[in-house]
Amino acid sequence: MPARVDIVGVPMDLGASRRGVDMGPSAVRYAKLRERLHRFGIARIEDHGNLRVPDRESVREDRDDAKYLEVIDQVCKELADLIERIAREDGFPIILGGDHSIAMGTLEGLRRAYGAPAGLVWIDAHSDINSPQSSSTGNVHGMPLWFALRSGVADPAHTVQIGLRDVDGTEKRILRDSGVKAFSMSAVDRLGMTHVMEQAIQITGGSDRKIHVSFDMDGIDPSEAPGTGTPVKGGLSYREAHLAMEMLAESGRLGSIEMVEINPILDQRNQTAALAVGLILSGLGKSIL
Repeated sequence: MPARVDIVGVPMDLGASRRGVDMGPSAVRYAKLRERLHRFGIARIEDHGNLRVPDRESVREDRDDAKYLEVIDQVCKELADLIERIAREDGFPIILGGDHSIAMGTLEGLRRAYGAPAGLVWIDAHSDINSPQSSSTGNVHGMPLWFALRSGVADPAHTVQIGLRDVDGTEKRILRDSGVKAFSMSAVDRLGMTHVMEQAIQITGGSDRKIHVSFDMDGIDPSEAPGTGTPVKGGLSYREAHLAMEMLAESGRLGSIEMVEINPILDQRNQTAALAVGLILSGLGKSIL
């Protein structure tokens, strides 16, 4: 259990086409994140509030192939500075999104703090590895892993994707060429979540590398997590998602958690945000017995 947890909200919705994901950090806090962390026994909880993200109506869409990228980069730079400071002070960052484009800032901050890229477990229905040239939408939340790999804040040799089930043809080629280890839902079905996580921890953690988990809630089946902008049937079950986080906690290597793509407008009674809080606690070491 970490001695200090630092909560950072990033109400980013510029990377997505559907509105509402900017309310994700508030939904997770409303689901009693701080109270449950306190009851679990976390000694120090620092909530840094939300970074300022400009309203979509107040900024200009500067390019069609990567919409609002300049503004997204500005927010990610601020996020990177904060995450670097938290990690250098031995805090445990919990980043609440917002859309998945914020991962670029989180990974940059961790790379600076550690002097090398963190091991990366990326749980998602989508590979998020489109380039601006390959994207059919221009939405940056479908590109953060491509940008992270290109800039060196993520290392393909120590990156694992889990839960993929909606990957277009161009993304498949980019993913194969990237060197990232990917476990589709078919692989999870065949191998079982325990085996998948054992491999993921070995690849991303090694003997001395901290692991960052970037968890897109659409990685979970929409029957359990309906409040996401791009739901895809056939995702991780409630127990598979918790097992993944429990095993990351047991590894002793997990150093940060990112929860993204929670859209309260599409949710049912804040179900998805409440599930995110439970997963965060599992990642911090909460167990059934």
